[in-house]
Amino acid sequence: MLIIFLCIFVDLKTGRMKLRFQYDCTGIDWELVPEILKKAGMSFHDADIHKRTFSSSASVVFVFDDQQLIGFARAISDGIIQAAIYDVAVLPPYQGHGIGKQIVGKIMSSLPGCSFILYASPGKEPFYEKLNFRRMKTGMALFVKADIMSDRGFTE
Repeated sequence: MLIIFLCIFVDLKTGRMKLRFQYDCTGIDWELVPEILKKAGMSFHDADIHKRTFSSSASVVFVFDDQQLIGFARAISDGIIQAAIYDVAVLPPYQGHGIGKQIVGKIMSSLPGCSFILYASPGKEPFYEKLNFRRMKTGMALFVKADIMSDRGFTE
């Protein structure tokens, strides 16, 4: 595992990433999705739940470095005026290289004319602010596991 990390680090330092973007769920190894979310410090579910949520989404983006899945995001939308972005995640060794920005940009480009909302993991707000997202004054949430979301800093 350490050797893989060092190879990734060297590739990132030399700029030799072979990024490939995919816009559907074909051939995704769903067992990797919760692993990437966990490594990125985000909440996650069983692989089958993620398969179902991504497959039911209006837009998906998966990004690979060569054949390795390194990040993804999805959006739900009416396709006309409103969209919500979820599950934006990039493996930590790949963070800070503009990949998350590209993923969000590709999601937004796939739903032209839509306004976008999202909720960021606490501490990740500056990333989205750099992409011109702004804090909402009137956002409300009703979570199934309200106590956990409060403990994580999502709600008051």
